[in-house]
Amino acid sequence: MSRTLALIVAAGSLLAVAPASAQNPAADYPNKPVKIIVTVPAGGGVDTVTRIFAERLQQKLGQPFVIENRGGAGGNVGAEQVYASAPDGYTLMASQPAPLTTNVALYKKLNFDPAALEPVAVMSKFPNVLLVRQDFPAKTAQEFVAYAKANPGKLNYASQGVGTTSHLTAELFMALTGTKLTHVPYRGTGPALNDIIAGHVDFIFMELSSAVKLHEGQKARILAVATDKRLDILKDIPTMIEVGVPGFISDTWNAISAPPKTPAAITGKLNAAINEIINAPDTKQRFAELNLLAAGGSTDDMRKLIQEETKRWGEVIRKAGIQPE
Repeated sequence: MSRTLALIVAAGSLLAVAPASAQNPAADYPNKPVKIIVTVPAGGGVDTVTRIFAERLQQKLGQPFVIENRGGAGGNVGAEQVYASAPDGYTLMASQPAPLTTNVALYKKLNFDPAALEPVAVMSKFPNVLLVRQDFPAKTAQEFVAYAKANPGKLNYASQGVGTTSHLTAELFMALTGTKLTHVPYRGTGPALNDIIAGHVDFIFMELSSAVKLHEGQKARILAVATDKRLDILKDIPTMIEVGVPGFISDTWNAISAPPKTPAAITGKLNAAINEIINAPDTKQRFAELNLLAAGGSTDDMRKLIQEETKRWGEVIRKAGIQPE
């Protein structure tokens, strides 16, 4: 009888322990290396920022965070891989906004559901600016708007490709100002900027970190920023809103997502670690060197951002008549 009782007690103890572990899947997370699928080739903005966080996440959580670049199709290639991965927190996605927001309107078919991916955290933001060739006739943002209105179809602008942030920002500008511009799409930022410097195209809407180097080197000029208030690094440069283009706000951002149905305990643990990294003095210093703005916030904040950006840019895409691929 005593032996039977002992077995019952032992079994009960095991049952009592098992649910505690099951209820907190993040208790010993991570206990092996974590893979981060970066949806752009090595060397791009998303890649650079992700490597900053991967190094610091390893220091904070005690396991390697290994980068694997899977660029292609506007981020869809990497997103598909993450979408199909196990929801255990050991495969994550680092991406630009496209696979989470605009690609659903730019591609006829996606092999993943962006809305099903689990938000973790937004790492950083890149404000967009209006960058013109050095010898462009307009010397101020006000003059630029007036020039564009007076010369419909004559101004050409560069972009990193159809459906990219630079392209959609120009479409937003046209919609808000009633202007008509000619699109010259390139394959990536490098070729586009080379032709801005050479004077082959008139302007580009692009992220601050690359544009400010050309501005300071007098190879091109920043006339305005696409933010709601002036930037500390460019205090003498007005916002487009200031010069009479209400609602003209455009930025890009880098975020971490997880496969669908990843437990909230795991995404929450990662979110807390990323926010701590963002607020660390060495991260702030590195961001300042790269002309980046810190982001952060909760997983719900990221989910709300994705929903808002999907709706906003989806409307721009539809009004501009950009056809899905």
